[in-house]
Amino acid sequence: MRVSVTGCGYLGAVHAAAMAALGHDVVGVDIDREKVEALVGGVAPFYEPGLPELLRLGIESGRLRFSTDLTEVAGSTVHFVCVGTPQQESSNAADLTHLNAAFQALAGLVAEGDVVVGKSTVPVGTAAQLADDLSRRAPGTTVVWNPEFLREGLAVQDSLHPDRLVYGVPDGPAGEAATEVLDELYAPMLAVETPRMVMDYATAELVKVAANSFLATKISFINAMAELCEVAGGDVTQLADAIGMDERIGRKFLNAGLGFGGGCLPKDIRAFMARAEELHAQPAVSFLKEIDSINMRRRDRMVDLTVEALGGRPLAGARVAILGAAFKPESDDVRDSPALDVAEKLDARWAEVVVTDPRALENARRKAPHLKYAHSAEEAVNGADVVLLLTEWTAYRDLDPQTFGETMRHRRIIDGRNALDPKQWRAAGWAYRALGRP
Repeated sequence: MRVSVTGCGYLGAVHAAAMAALGHDVVGVDIDREKVEALVGGVAPFYEPGLPELLRLGIESGRLRFSTDLTEVAGSTVHFVCVGTPQQESSNAADLTHLNAAFQALAGLVAEGDVVVGKSTVPVGTAAQLADDLSRRAPGTTVVWNPEFLREGLAVQDSLHPDRLVYGVPDGPAGEAATEVLDELYAPMLAVETPRMVMDYATAELVKVAANSFLATKISFINAMAELCEVAGGDVTQLADAIGMDERIGRKFLNAGLGFGGGCLPKDIRAFMARAEELHAQPAVSFLKEIDSINMRRRDRMVDLTVEALGGRPLAGARVAILGAAFKPESDDVRDSPALDVAEKLDARWAEVVVTDPRALENARRKAPHLKYAHSAEEAVNGADVVLLLTEWTAYRDLDPQTFGETMRHRRIIDGRNALDPKQWRAAGWAYRALGRP
């Protein structure tokens, strides 16, 4: 099939490459010339394992190309819209400026019978509004909402081997025809019995925000338990292991620590609250306010632990090494990164902060140019009074406590992700501290 992808950021670039890998003829379009030039050359403009190989495969096969000219989408049968929906600067609501602009531009280029597929995360009710507008401007076209469930660091796997496909379609023949089109598009996935669910627009929109809200709730729940463990003398990691054995609960996303960040969970739960308020259903999701609050408290608590590790002395003049700048491992994304936020909080209190990360240094420099940066963990901890592990990269998990930190002033470590073995580090002479553990 001939497919277009409007918006070649994180979601769009991965999705375009995945569609080409499935055998479709794909054109990806974005207004960012620098980004498009990189993609044309087979270079991913961000770090995502497996994406460079997938891009090169698509480009060399002739099935994948990129352009800054939106008119090149004309002639495609299926048009994916993958633009960002960030949080508004003035409120918790989602900013739909780019999404609305993309649909308006497509309206003059799509043809009767085409299917326009929204993949962006949006407030419930958005798809119906966009569909009504598009039907007036481009009669005979159909809007489908097909939410994405990508995990940064595993996006290629999640695109090629999703755990489910969700179609939000209109009632009647138009919805049935659009379903058939998507079934043809995703035929290789359906052939291996990937679950496929067809539903109305509103439910499809809610699937993504409800899933993210649940994950955020689970993470903040265990972090709330970590707060209790700290005052009661319990060990939140053992607590998580025990309750995670209950099959109704499960162990995934029960890793206490610095909390969640990135470009999805924080802004999605805030947008969910904002939309619920618009629909006069705010009490239904009022608990999300506390979920957000618990998450943000973890960052302040990390600063407090740093002060405690230094014996209560002022942070001014203390050299603090930060291991991790990305919001999660296997990513160079620093959007709402808890690690970088803690680094900036410490810097604001006059600590001498040195940040390192295997992949996110350049993005961190652009976002926080006032901080100091090091290219390796060994360089970062040279002369440090304390080291904070804030992004659980495998390289940091595998550090040898016997040899690491020999150039530090004091061998103190705060494990912000509960990623290390306390016994090993203490046996090696480290003063070890973690969130929610004795």
